[in-house]
This record gives sequence, structure tokens and C-alpha cells, in this order.
Amino acid sequence: MNTTQITTAQRIKAIVGGSIGNLVEWYDWYAYAAFAIYFSNSFFPDSDLNAQLMNTAGIFAVGFLMRPIGGWLFGSIADKIGRKRAMTLSVLLMSFGSLLIALTPTYETIGILAPILLLIARLLQGLSVGGEYGVSATYLSEMATEDRRGFYSSFQYVTLIGGQLIALGIQLVLQKLLLTEAQLEDWGWRIPFIIGAALSVIALYLRANLHETEAFENKKEMSEKKKGTIKELLKHPKALLTVVGLTLGGTLAFYTYTTYMQKFLVNTVHLTKEQSTLISFVSLFIFACLQPVFGGLSDRIGRRPLLLGFGILGTLCTVPLLTALSTTTSMWGAFFLIMAALIIVSGYTSINAVVKAELFPSEVRALGVGLPYALTVAIFGGTAEYIALWLKQADMEPYFYWYITACIFFSLIVYARMKDTKETSALNKD
Repeated sequence: MNTTQITTAQRIKAIVGGSIGNLVEWYDWYAYAAFAIYFSNSFFPDSDLNAQLMNTAGIFAVGFLMRPIGGWLFGSIADKIGRKRAMTLSVLLMSFGSLLIALTPTYETIGILAPILLLIARLLQGLSVGGEYGVSATYLSEMATEDRRGFYSSFQYVTLIGGQLIALGIQLVLQKLLLTEAQLEDWGWRIPFIIGAALSVIALYLRANLHETEAFENKKEMSEKKKGTIKELLKHPKALLTVVGLTLGGTLAFYTYTTYMQKFLVNTVHLTKEQSTLISFVSLFIFACLQPVFGGLSDRIGRRPLLLGFGILGTLCTVPLLTALSTTTSMWGAFFLIMAALIIVSGYTSINAVVKAELFPSEVRALGVGLPYALTVAIFGGTAEYIALWLKQADMEPYFYWYITACIFFSLIVYARMKDTKETSALNKD
């Protein structure tokens, strides 16, 4: 299928098909984070809330350790046998992990086996989601026309955030309309994981009917030894280091203001669970809507100005924003502070997928995007929540704000030194 000849409707169908599986994968991933405040007691029998959350966050972080393996495994599959097959396999694996969490008995019933099964499920989900990012980023970037790559690839984060929104939306419905807090803590937390496993069937159908990208088809005759291998990837050391550098600050900021923020609002700001869920839901919805706006802007002015904007504002504003947030007593005050932070982070999230895809040739693109990204996210994004909770328990929470600032500043140095990938895109050579 030649992307220069297909209609806009066909291209949108491909983008939707590629994105919807991404949405389901990230829904399953975030359901764990959203409902941890309810199920942590079922797996870790400790009377202290912070200790329970730390144990649950620890397993969340361990799940991230599988992401580099997933980035390598699914990236190699995508570069060797196709983007479509890799995306189908990853969504299958994620659904199995969700079903395992939904069906695992509590600590009270089976003892130490309960957290072990929870760990296994998260390892499987980490493997899946580690592969999903690189493959879907590659697919969306390759399916887009040259002048709309920023816009189309931004939908990766629309669906990524959308997955979290659905998780929070289900949580709101369960909290406000269907279940009591006691029921949620007893058995209601299993519902979102059952829903996630069911949604995977829809995603599987859509992905099974996707078109393969022209960029992959054009390299079908290339030797297998040159496609999707670490040896071939290491021929692009500058691109690899660039992915690590540009991801470091962005992923830490993203996970702080999305995944961790709900717990921060309960644990530090002392809002109720329902208030923190509502604030997270509304702010993330607006955040998702901003992604195509920023992505489209990058198609006009380039990728680098947006990255520099995130780097500069993130370095200057992180400590003041989080300090103000930690002392606010108003729901509206918390909402506007989080929203300001998410607008800043949009300079990174909206375009990071296309920037990485533009750095690599098609024969190692999925691997090149997925593996170094997954390594960086595992080290910095996956541990963000645990480090934040550990510093809070040690009564040193402000140090976490400075840690984020330092990481964003490091990324800013990378943004300042790199060329604008819109002008030097390897996608143009496909």
C-alpha cells in the first residue's frame, strides 16, 4: 500500500486501528496504578497506607524492568516480520496479564503466592507495553504523510493518556454510582482488569485488519541479518544516545504528573480519593486534547522549539509548581497547578514518538525507537513513584522536586545540541 496514494479516510482508519490497541494496552497498564489505592491491602497486609503503596509501587517499578526486554523482543519482530504482527502479539500478552490480576486470590487466601502472582502479571504486562511503544510509534510515523507526521503520531499519546482516562473513568463510576469504598477494597478493584481483558478482543480484531506500512514492505527483500538486530542498531550510536537523553526528563515529568499524581493528591495534599480521581480525570482529558494541537504545531515550526520549550519551562517551573501544589488546600488550586505542569510536558509528549522514529532507518526503526526508550523509562519513569514515596517517608519530599528538575535540565542540554528531526528525518528516505 503506497501512503502517497491512499485517501485521508483510509489513512485515518489505519491510524485509528494502530492507536486503539495502544489505548487498550495502556488502559491495562494504568488500571494497576489507578486502583492500587484499593487493592494494595489485598496483597500486602500492612496497617500503614504509605508502606502498602510503596510495596505496590515497587511491583509497578519491577514491571518496568521488563520493558527493555519487550522493546528488544517486539522491536525485532516488527523490523523482521512486520509492524502489524508485532502489535497484535503485544496486545494479546497484555490481556493475559490483566486477566491474571483479575483472578488472583488475596494474601489472606493464598498467602505469599498472591503478591508473587501479581508480580508475574506485571512482568508480562511490562514485556508487552515495552514492545508496544516502539512498534506503535513506528507504525503511526510511517503511515503519516510527510507534512502531518507530528499531528498523526501525537495520537500515540492521545490513546496512551486515553487508556489512563478510561481507567480513571471506570474508577469514578464505581466510586460515585455503583460501589462503596469497602466493596471496592474487597472485590470491586477486580472489575477494571476484567474489562481490560475483554477490550483486548476488540483491539485484536482491529489490529488483525491493519495494513502494513510501505516503509516495511520496501525493505522486505533486505537480508534478515540487517533487520531488527542489535548489531545493526549499534551502527547508530548517536541516535541511540539521543533517544535516551531526550526521553530522560520527559518520562520522569510525565509519570510524576499522571501516574503518581493521584497518590500525591491523597498522600501529600490530603484530598479525598474521590477528589483526586476527579482532578486527575479532568486534567488528563484536557492533556489528551492538547497532544494533536502541539503535534500539528511541530509540523509547522519544527520539533526542536517544542522540546526546548519543555526543557526550559520544566527546569524553571517544576520546583515552584510542586511546592505550591503540596501546600494547596483547594481542589481548583490543585487542578490549575497540575494543568500548568501538563501544558509544559506536552512539549515533550506530543512529539517524542515522531522525533525518535525520524532518527532511524526503517530496518531498525522499531527496535531503535523501542529499546533505548524502554531502558530510560524503566530506570527513570518506572521508579518515579517509588522514589517519591521513599523520600516522603524519609521526610525529604522536596528533594524529589529537585530530582525531576535535574533530569529535565539534562534533557534540555540534549535538545539544545540536537538538529531538528523534521528537517533531517530518516522517514523521508523510505
